[in-house]
Amino acid sequence: MIGSHLPRGLHRDLHRGADLLFAAWVGLICAVPPCYMQTDFQAPAQAAEQKLAQAVIPISPRVLNPLSLDITDDLLDCDRQNLLQAIDYSIQYIRTPSAEKRYPVAGISREQVERSLVRFRRLVQVSRTAKDLQQAVNREFDLYQSVGRDGIGSVQFTGYYEAVYKASRTRTEEFQYPLYNLPPDFAQWQSPHPTRAMLEGSKRLAGLEVAWLSDRFQAFLIHVQGSARLELPDGGLLTVGYAGKNDQPYRSVGAELVRDGKISLEEVNLPALIKYFQENPQDLVMYLNRNPSFVFFRETGGKPATGSLNVPVSAERSIATDKKIFPSGGIALVHTEIPFENPTTGKLELRPVQRFVLDQDTGGAIRGAGRVDIFMGTGDRAKQRAGLIKGDGELYYLVLKK
Repeated sequence: MIGSHLPRGLHRDLHRGADLLFAAWVGLICAVPPCYMQTDFQAPAQAAEQKLAQAVIPISPRVLNPLSLDITDDLLDCDRQNLLQAIDYSIQYIRTPSAEKRYPVAGISREQVERSLVRFRRLVQVSRTAKDLQQAVNREFDLYQSVGRDGIGSVQFTGYYEAVYKASRTRTEEFQYPLYNLPPDFAQWQSPHPTRAMLEGSKRLAGLEVAWLSDRFQAFLIHVQGSARLELPDGGLLTVGYAGKNDQPYRSVGAELVRDGKISLEEVNLPALIKYFQENPQDLVMYLNRNPSFVFFRETGGKPATGSLNVPVSAERSIATDKKIFPSGGIALVHTEIPFENPTTGKLELRPVQRFVLDQDTGGAIRGAGRVDIFMGTGDRAKQRAGLIKGDGELYYLVLKK
């Protein structure tokens, strides 16, 4: 239970009657509110543009300013260099031509974001403590808040990670489930693109295999994560990253299991999904194919996990959001719960955090003003921690005062 000293949005219950939102594990079980399920042809263009422009707004004078709270950035003392590196990646991105095309967002210009990043970097360098940093940011920056999924700031947080799996460059009796390169004629594919079921059930992608996995569900999880580090039989390492996807919508496998009564909402997490499919292997293909979205990959030459801005993502300092409505590369402040290891029991336990992060990625399940995915790092521990993030919180953006 999150303490009463945190802002209003952290206390909301996940269950909301008819508007129930399925808590997500790395986007596997995300079901978005009805307003985000509306397609372009169902909504007037003018209304859609207005909605996008209002997804993040200046913080109201009536709302408690999170920078005035006693809770401060919990990681600063131990990962200042990691934060500085993440800021540098955002500065690198914000100075590219592609960044120029994405701005302005919600009235925030690219120049404002660049100035904000440069000044914030300096404050991180010179601030002695997390409290000093927070007080300096409070003096020099304005806050913009996401309106969230309910219009008053409630944001659903999940976690994702970079997987490490065993794989092979060639198909063998053990490794039979492929990841595919982007087809060379992909730009000419007619819309709507083939679904997952159509692609996996045909020979259209034959010869485009980049790697083979020993487990079909592991291959699917890489589609969700967008990247992976693959350990080859000869001891070599193959890294793959996102190269593109079909134009089909993402549909949550976990949410489908909940809807069918196979798993309860309270029980849903990665171990529960793995356990269900191990006990019911006959259901695996059916449920995976209910998600028509399909991702293609490319070899990344050993580079670290890279987000949608084409810069590396940093463990616990990078977030994924909907880049249509939030400032790409921008500085954000998050309130949510993150799992930490209890030093006595060794178990992971959730605790509330307030933390500065950089908005450097997106995802197929990350849509609308009410969704944020936190990158938790690489490997099994990151996987375990990511799997426990599935609660509410608040999201703010920092813009240097004029």
